Amino acid sequence: MSRPSTRLTGWRRIASAMWRAPEDPQIFGTLELDAGPALAFLARARRAGHHVTVTHLVGRAIAHALRDVPELNVRIRHGRARPRRSIDVFFITSVAEGNDLSGVVILGADAKPATAIASELIERSGAMKRGNDRELAQTKRLLDRMPWWLLRGALKVTAFLTQELELDLPALSLRRAPFGSAMVTSVGMFGLPSGFAPLAWMYDVPLLVLVGEITPRPVVVDGRVEVRDMLAVTATIDHRYVDGWQVSRLMKAFRSYLAAPEQFEPPLPS
Repeated sequence: MSRPSTRLTGWRRIASAMWRAPEDPQIFGTLELDAGPALAFLARARRAGHHVTVTHLVGRAIAHALRDVPELNVRIRHGRARPRRSIDVFFITSVAEGNDLSGVVILGADAKPATAIASELIERSGAMKRGNDRELAQTKRLLDRMPWWLLRGALKVTAFLTQELELDLPALSLRRAPFGSAMVTSVGMFGLPSGFAPLAWMYDVPLLVLVGEITPRPVVVDGRVEVRDMLAVTATIDHRYVDGWQVSRLMKAFRSYLAAPEQFEPPLPS
């Protein structure tokens, strides 16, 4: 015999009026990784004259993982998974002395060594921070001058043209699939231990990875407690693209790269 319905009261009544049924497909995951191998690689790279950071390595690890799990390097359209043309990683970067955000997409990131990714990012993000990037300056002027009530509609139109139709829009300094195959950002440089970044509707990527701060933590190694430098990494994942099986495979490839970066990179001078 079914129970009769009852009238909601108190907080449950207020909550039902505040929110609608959930539709957001985002899921969240967190990892703590031994940062020792990454730090050792970074030290060797810097001795060789390359300013590589842990964020560059994490972006390279994402590209490596997407190459190992190609079914995630897709665009979901009309019930079909359409492969992307290449594995591109979008790095979110701060501009205007940290008061604004922009980003750089690295094309073919799976085929570029971490040192090349670092050099390209330093050059292009440096131009953005100095105000010398013409494409960014032009896009920013257009957005800043647009009335706020038109902005959301303009974003929808440009997202449709660049994402759905995969068109380059040189007049607006916008390129097709501007956010690439996946995104990475960092809060570790600001001294924040970790966090989660949101996936916006216009990104059209399966995951956004956030790099936290490297901090010494007690961990168990071979049955003994040791203090090691640990890297906090979190991911916001679009559940439409992945299930647990695919996430586990992606994580395995991601961790294998960061556990031994030198095995996946060209030799560095000793």
